[in-house]
Amino acid sequence: MTNEQKELIKATVPVLRKHGVALTTHFYSRMFTHNPELKNVFNMGNQGNGKQQLSLALAVLAYAEHIEDPSVLVSAVTKIGHKHVSLDIRPEHYAIVGKHLLASIGEVLGEGATDELIEAWAVAYQQLADLMTGLEKSLYSEAVAKEGGWTGWRPFIVKQKVKESEEITSFYLYPADGGKVADFLPGQYISLRLFLPELNLLQPRQYSLSSAPNGSHYRISVKREPGAGGNPNGMISNRLHDAVQEGEVIEVAPPAGDFILDTGKSTPVVFVSGGVGQTPLLSMLEYLAGTNSDREVVWVHGCRNKKVHAFREPLTTLETQHGGLRKHIFYDTLDEDMQVEGVYEGIVELGKLKEQALLEGADYYVCGPAPFIEKQFQDLTAMGIPATAIHYEEFGPASLVLS
Repeated sequence: MTNEQKELIKATVPVLRKHGVALTTHFYSRMFTHNPELKNVFNMGNQGNGKQQLSLALAVLAYAEHIEDPSVLVSAVTKIGHKHVSLDIRPEHYAIVGKHLLASIGEVLGEGATDELIEAWAVAYQQLADLMTGLEKSLYSEAVAKEGGWTGWRPFIVKQKVKESEEITSFYLYPADGGKVADFLPGQYISLRLFLPELNLLQPRQYSLSSAPNGSHYRISVKREPGAGGNPNGMISNRLHDAVQEGEVIEVAPPAGDFILDTGKSTPVVFVSGGVGQTPLLSMLEYLAGTNSDREVVWVHGCRNKKVHAFREPLTTLETQHGGLRKHIFYDTLDEDMQVEGVYEGIVELGKLKEQALLEGADYYVCGPAPFIEKQFQDLTAMGIPATAIHYEEFGPASLVLS
C-alpha cells in the first residue's frame, strides 16, 4: 500500500465516524440480496437488532484509523479470527464480502468515491483479508491437529438436558461418531447450528463451554431468550429448550475463542459475572478445582433472584473441592431466608467487597451483558486495578472498546 493510498484511507475516518453504520447496513443488505445463501452463515438476530452492523462499523473505523500500523489491532483481529473459525468462514467468503463492501462504499459515498479512493480501499481490504485468512488457516490447522479435533460442522448427540434454573438449561453433547472431542482452553465456546423453519434458514449461535475439558463431551448452558413475531433473537435458545430433545443430533463446530484462563499463572483470580455470563467462568473454575490448583479464587455473581440463579449447588460443591474459593452473590431482590454472609441485595458492586475482591497480583475475568462489563471495568480501574489485568467477554458482536 502506497503512502498516498494510506492518506486516502485516513481521510475517510471522519465519514466512517459519522456514517459508518449507514455504510455497513447498506453493505449487509446488498450482500444478502446478491448472495442470500450467506444468511445461513450470519446470525440474522444480530442483523435484526443492528448489533452486527455496529460491530462491523467499529471494526472498519478502527482499521482506517490504524492503517499506518494495523499490528496494534492484533487483539481485535484474533478475536474476529476465532469467531470466523467457529462459523467455518473460508477464504472464498472474503472475495464475496470484499466485492460488496467496495461496491457499498461507492454507492453510499456517491461522487466522493473516486476511483483512487476505491482502489485504496481495495488494497486495504486485500491486506486485511490476507491477514485474516493467514490467522484462520493457522487456527484451522491447530483445531484438526488435536486428538478428537475437526474443522467445519460435526454431528453431536444431545445425550442429556439438565435444568439449572428457571431460565438456564445445560446440554451435554457427545460426538455422533462415537469418537473423542478435542480439548479446549477454559473460557472458550463452540458454535452450533439448527435449521429454523420459521426463517427457512440454518442459523449458527455461539455458546460458552460451561464445564472443564474432559475428552468425552461438551456442556453448554443456555438461557431461554424472548424471540417472537419472526424476530430471530432467541429462536435458537428457545428451540433448544422446547424442541430439541435428548437423543437428537445437532451440528457443532470446534472450540474457539480467546477469552481464556491463563493456566500458567499461580496468582489469584477474581471471576465477576452477570446472569448467564457465568458460563465461561464456571469452566475456568472447574478447571482450577479439577487440577487441584492452589490459586486463591474469588467468585462474584449477580442475577435477578434465587429462582434464576443457575449452578448454586455445583458452586457449593466446587467451594468444598477448592479450599481457596470465596464467593459473593448479588440478587436484585432478597428473600427473608437469604440474609446470610456473602449474599447481598442489589446489582454487583465490587466497591462493597473492597479488599475481599481486590487481591494483589490478581487477574479479573468479567462476563455478562455489555453494560455490566462496562460498569465492572470502570469500577475496577477506579479502584486502581490496571486495565491489563482485566479480561472480558462480550456475548454477541463486539461493541465495547475499554482501556
